[in-house]
Amino acid sequence: DCEELSLVSVSLQKDCEQKQKDIEMLFQSLETLKKDKADEQNVLVAKDMKAALGSKVSSTQFEATMERLDQKMQEMQTQMSGQNQQWNQIQQKLSDMIGNKLDRQELKGFCKQMEETWQKSIKELEKKTAEGDSAAGMRKQLPVPFTCLSCDRPIKTQVPGP
Repeated sequence: DCEELSLVSVSLQKDCEQKQKDIEMLFQSLETLKKDKADEQNVLVAKDMKAALGSKVSSTQFEATMERLDQKMQEMQTQMSGQNQQWNQIQQKLSDMIGNKLDRQELKGFCKQMEETWQKSIKELEKKTAEGDSAAGMRKQLPVPFTCLSCDRPIKTQVPGP
């Protein structure tokens, strides 16, 4: 009986180990199925998105529109370069006209006269500031009967007052 029990227990242990291995295999296949299902869901979502985008804009339309846009940009660049050349020509004409309009010798005489006038004005200003009495920031002794600066009416106030 003991031997028979021993054989049965060994057999049960082997069965148990086999079942444990089978369970592990089942878990592994379940995980791979879940991954495959997730991948399938991602593929379905991608298909839906592609279908939605496909209905909005086709690639041929996009390429055609981009070609037209590129052509328009090239046309604009050629127009701008043409305008730039026109501006340069106009600027050259204006500078030529100004160069022909006034003689350089006349301008030199005028500049000399302006510099002399400027130097005289500076000297006069220096003389006025050297006097010092008329400067706005200088303190002067006020006359004893004070008068208003704007209306010349007499003001009664103490000397150390405002």
